[in-house]
Amino acid sequence: MKESIMIVPVFLPILYGVGLMVLRGIENQDYYKKLTELIVILNSLIIWMILIRHVGRNGIEIFSLTSWLNIYFRLDGMGMVFLGLISFLWPFATLYAFEYMERDRNQRSFFGFYTMTYGVTAAIAMAGNIVTLYIFYELMTLVTFPLVLHYKDRESRNAAIYYLIYSIGGATCAFLGMIFMVMRAGNGIFQFGGFLDSARTENINLLLLVYVLCFFGFGVKAALFPLHRWLPKASVAPTPVTALLHAVAVVKAGAFSILRLTYYCYGTDMLKGSWAQKVAAAFVMVTIIHGSSMAVKEIHFKRRLAYSTVSNLSYILLGAVMMCPAGLVAALSHLVFHAFTKITAFFCAGAVMHKTDRHYIYELDGLGHRMPVTFTCFTIASFSLMGIPLFAGFISKWNIAQAALVYGGRIGTAGIAVLLFSALLTAIYMLTIVVRVFFPGKDFDYESIKDCEDPSWRMKLPIIVFSIVILVFGICSGPLLSFLELIAKGGI
Repeated sequence: MKESIMIVPVFLPILYGVGLMVLRGIENQDYYKKLTELIVILNSLIIWMILIRHVGRNGIEIFSLTSWLNIYFRLDGMGMVFLGLISFLWPFATLYAFEYMERDRNQRSFFGFYTMTYGVTAAIAMAGNIVTLYIFYELMTLVTFPLVLHYKDRESRNAAIYYLIYSIGGATCAFLGMIFMVMRAGNGIFQFGGFLDSARTENINLLLLVYVLCFFGFGVKAALFPLHRWLPKASVAPTPVTALLHAVAVVKAGAFSILRLTYYCYGTDMLKGSWAQKVAAAFVMVTIIHGSSMAVKEIHFKRRLAYSTVSNLSYILLGAVMMCPAGLVAALSHLVFHAFTKITAFFCAGAVMHKTDRHYIYELDGLGHRMPVTFTCFTIASFSLMGIPLFAGFISKWNIAQAALVYGGRIGTAGIAVLLFSALLTAIYMLTIVVRVFFPGKDFDYESIKDCEDPSWRMKLPIIVFSIVILVFGICSGPLLSFLELIAKGGI
């Protein structure tokens, strides 16, 4: 199969999204919703065909502006993981959005940008060099900004401004780093072990400074402290958007880019033991503790989950900064397992808000009895997030702890201590919700929730499927971990 098919899953959803907003001939909402789902499913099928047939190993140059500025797609093992993840999640997320947005007046623009984001995220996964990664990474800001702004009220405008300002700041840092790397290494094609050569510079500290600059630049979307404030504010957006931001596309693109930077641009031989590694590790650990602590204090349902995302994204980065193969396995496994866990939790929160118009945790008492499917799935996501055995989150957190032990030294020891403390806080902020919804107390008035019920199948199906995936990975993660180990050894 020709490599040119890699262009399709990028531009098909982008062109469809533009057409949906520009062409006004189709006014029937049911018709263009079905068409949207069809396009998304078709895009996922094309991606699975690419993955199954191992297309993309040789790479393809889309176009070139200069000798070093070119759009280049190539699919390696790490890209396959991210691409496979989004291709599985997106059709279900789109189906969920149909019911959630059914009363919204601006559905056409919503689904236009929502579908375009799919194509942009696919491009990030298939980016074969640092220039392509950067271009589509910043294009993601442009296509997700209108989604954060969707409701156009005061809170949405404030959140969108925060998102834009932080993203522009991160883009500036990442841009400076990208220019430095391509000036030193030509086209900047990703290479396991890194394409930068420290022997070619008299000042190794300059290379390390650029790494830290890029780490924080890409770290904006990965919600790295103190650049995380946009993420909780973005929870004012519709739940399909916040789930997209906090579980799949934006934040995972940030973590994915940092993994590319660390293992495919610089390489761990250059970074391990350096001051740059210590700086990165310190901010990662602070982010884990800060995110978990803020989640315990937060009483808004979605914002509590948003702070949880802040913490758990840095679990991925904690694995990355261990600078060893076990660290890369840990980071990639948590990237996958956290995506299923957190999108399930957000979709459950969205189902509650959609069916009951309740937004705060103190309003959730007893709802587990009226919304059993929703809160059973939420409980599964909670146990996974806490790292309880037989749930997917346990596997990835165990891998992170193992990587910390492999690394040893002060960073590894501090990392394990941070993991244990964060696990305690996670249990507090998730179990308090689970206990309230199922055990409201003997004096609770069940008449106050008599009108509450689970959503329809369009919202329940994605939640149930993702919960099953969490359980399956918790019991049988061996094949995936074996694949990730091949990636960490540079074998694919």
